[in-house]
Amino acid sequence: MPSPAVSGYRPGVRLILILVGALWGAWSGLLLPRAAHRLSVDPEEPWNGECPDGHPIQGTFNGWLGRAHCTDTAHSYGPTPPPTDTLCGPYGPRTPVVSTATALICAGLAAATGPRPELVVWLLAAPVAVLLALVDHRVHRLPDVLTLPLAAATLALLGIAAVLPADAGSWPTALLGGLALGATYLVLYLINPAGMGFGDVKLALGLGTALGWYGWPVLVTGAFAGVLYGAVYGLGMVALRRAGRKTAIPLGPFMLGGAFTGLLLGAFAVA
Repeated sequence: MPSPAVSGYRPGVRLILILVGALWGAWSGLLLPRAAHRLSVDPEEPWNGECPDGHPIQGTFNGWLGRAHCTDTAHSYGPTPPPTDTLCGPYGPRTPVVSTATALICAGLAAATGPRPELVVWLLAAPVAVLLALVDHRVHRLPDVLTLPLAAATLALLGIAAVLPADAGSWPTALLGGLALGATYLVLYLINPAGMGFGDVKLALGLGTALGWYGWPVLVTGAFAGVLYGAVYGLGMVALRRAGRKTAIPLGPFMLGGAFTGLLLGAFAVA
């Protein structure tokens, strides 16, 4: 049953939250292509320090934050360089696509969660999740610099949400959920290390924590949905003859998609 603090809010509050979530997702999504480009390197290699055309990446926070196009004007353009948008190709996927996708994800989380404190946690985690999906899709890698802080921050922030009014979850179950899903993926990794990366195990810690917030049924649903999405994608690629049975596919985007599905279902269930 919804708590009185939530059930008594005005209907317009949810609409405002959806709008705020969409704006946050759209803005944060603008910053993801550059970060995805920098993180999309093989293990043991330093983070990418050049744009696709070879110019050094500079800017805020040592070049980690900024526009999705290189704006270098010091390389062979003469005294009248062209507009910055035409200098170089983008760092990765088209920025409007990434920004729109992140906005839709954040708006969906806001619509499902409503005015509950855990919404802040979901909105902060969503851009990181999109960034992880982009990197894993490009280089089949889930960097520790994202997965481990995501798990720790999610657990810590949900701990704060648990002591605030109108929360709809359980912090102890979130903690146990992260450990349970992480342990499950660890076992799968040990059984078949060729079919799963250790980064998937670390990602499972954070996803299990988020899903566990809404209880064990939501955790199982979200985890199963991720496996199902990955299986459907793999079978589809085989059917289209774009991959073989032994072709490796990135599991991260499907794990994240399953977690998103689970969070929506869990949040709507307690609304």
